[in-house]
Formats: sequence, C-alpha cells, structure tokens
Amino acid sequence: MAVISGKISSEQSNEVKKIADKIISNVSQVMVGKREITELVLVALLCEGNVLLEDVPGVGKTMLAKSTAKSLGCGFHRIQCTPDLLPSDVVGIQFYNQKTCAFEFRPGPIMTNILLVDEINRATPRTQSALLEAMQEQQVTVDMETVPLPRPFLLMATQNPIELEGTFTLPEAQLDRFMLRLQIGYPSEDEEGAILLRFQQENPLDKLNSVTEAGELLRLQKICRQIFVEESVRNYVVAVIRATRTHPDIKLAASPRASLSLYQAAQSLAAIRGRSYVIPDDIKYLAIPALAHRLVAKTEARLRGRSAVEIIKEILSKLPVPVEDNK
Repeated sequence: MAVISGKISSEQSNEVKKIADKIISNVSQVMVGKREITELVLVALLCEGNVLLEDVPGVGKTMLAKSTAKSLGCGFHRIQCTPDLLPSDVVGIQFYNQKTCAFEFRPGPIMTNILLVDEINRATPRTQSALLEAMQEQQVTVDMETVPLPRPFLLMATQNPIELEGTFTLPEAQLDRFMLRLQIGYPSEDEEGAILLRFQQENPLDKLNSVTEAGELLRLQKICRQIFVEESVRNYVVAVIRATRTHPDIKLAASPRASLSLYQAAQSLAAIRGRSYVIPDDIKYLAIPALAHRLVAKTEARLRGRSAVEIIKEILSKLPVPVEDNK
C-alpha cells in the first residue's frame, strides 16, 4: 500500500494537530490522565458526531464534557434527564406572543453548539426520541416547523451502566446514532493522587479559558473530510463492517451508518495526529469505540460470556491488514 498525498497538504494536517493539542492540553488542566479519551471526543466533534460516555458515577464524565465545552469557546447547555422531562423541555415550544399577535419559537437547550445530556437513560423513551432528529440531521421539528441547529453541533450523553432502577434502555436506533461510545475508567494510583492535589483548593474548571472558537472548528471539519484514504484502507473498513454481518455470534450487525462513522472518524484521527492520510492502525484503534455499542450478540453467545468487544477483537485479529507496497 503506497502512501499517496491526499487533497490537503501536510501543513494543513499539522494545523489540525496543533489546535487539537491545544484543546487536549487545556482539558488536561482539569482532567488528569485522560488524553486518549479527550482525543476521541475531538474526533467526534470534527465529524459532527455524537458521543456516549458510559461509565460508573464519579469518574469524571460530566467534568470531561464541561471542560471540553469551555475549551472550545462554543455555546454550551446541559440537560439533566429525569423521568418527568418532556420533549418540549429539550427542543423548545411555539408560543403565542400577545404583543406581536403571532406565534414565536422559544428555543430549548438543544439550540446550542455543545449539548450535555446527563444520565440520558433516565429520560423516558418519548423524550429520548426527541433527540434522534438532532443527532442525525442537526435540526429539530416543532409544530411542523423545521429549525436548524447551530454549527458545529456535538451531543455528549452520559449514562451509568450499573444502576438500572428508574432508567430506560436506549433503543438500538438511538445507539446507532452515537458515533463513539467511550469509557473513562478509574484513574491510576498516581493519577488519583494528582486529582487530590489539583482540586485541593479550588475547581480548575472555574478558571478554564477557551483556546479556539466555532468558526475555527468548522474550518477544521472541512480539512478532515479531505484526509486521503487509500483504496486498500477503504476496503479494509468495508471488510471489518461486513465481518460483523457474517459472524455467527452476532444478531444485529453494523449498519452503513456505522461504516461511515468509522471511515470519517479515521480521517479525523489521522488529522489530529498530524497525518494527511489514514492508516490501517487508525481503523483498528477506532473499531471498538465506533462499533461495539451498535452490535447485539446472540443470546447463546452472551450466555457463553461473549461480548461485542471480544467479537470485534476477534474480527480484527483474523482479517488481513493492508500493508505498504514498497515497489
């Protein structure tokens, strides 16, 4: 596989890397030892995808979302999901203005650049479904009127996979609209000590400043879409996706939306790492966060302890990887 220069120059890809490093470094003033997770959040942002942060309470899911939003210099709103949350509380309402004698749109918190949907699985299915149009098409419909969302738009949702009382399982149609599912995990011993010192006197989030702006992010998104993907690497993406559809332990396989998400995420990851082209390792690195939450294993496979993550690892280990042609 010969590496061929793409539509953008190495200077442009280095520019994406420079700004991404600034954002990651800024978030690191709050988050300790979570560079890889922050990098993946930026991957979704540069694709205008959505992120599901799924982990136990107290590991920093909400803190990551807030520090990322403040670093980006974009509009930010938060929705705390509860069983009594209504769709109109999310998207907004049409109300009659007696002064103007006309109906006007009062926007909900979804009309922003960065939306944090905290504990999304505590909202009812009806309210969860109000997010579907926004997650895929960057627009909402209120009383037959379609309203576009601000650009860029990133929805970051959190949920606790352990506590199930009073929650509503996310349907597969909604899970498929999350580009990446991430798990923060517990800190190491040294990281936990650093957290205690960092938060000893004040919350560093209070003094965090932005390092970029919305217009800059839109420009970077266009650069990422031009990252070169060689034919054999593109075929590798297709092979990974199709392998999920023929695997004997999988009941619900990856959709074409999943293949597009993996493809675009690899382009953004390459740009963040300063490359103007995608390599197979980008695909392998992103396969689990981009695909695992979209797959449903068969009942007998789950009874044997087979998870979607293990199945993806097996697929990656068996598929031939494109190699560079030295001719």
